[in-house]
Amino acid sequence: MAQRSHSSTAPFSTERRRAFYEAHPSIALFMLLVVLAAPFAGLYVAGLLGVVVGVLASATAYVLMPFVWKWVGG
Repeated sequence: MAQRSHSSTAPFSTERRRAFYEAHPSIALFMLLVVLAAPFAGLYVAGLLGVVVGVLASATAYVLMPFVWKWVGG
């Protein structure tokens, strides 16, 4: 069986996200606040369904933030 040697270069790899957040501590702090606040905001706005949407939205934002930052030229 062939082994994947490009695991660290995969676009959604854990290593790339970790390196991004370590290099950008202010964005990491902002994302921590988003991840923690989104479910509570969802609860306030839409009840239990809002919590689920808030968790999914915050997880998606956490994963996609490095790519959005690169896309906007940061």
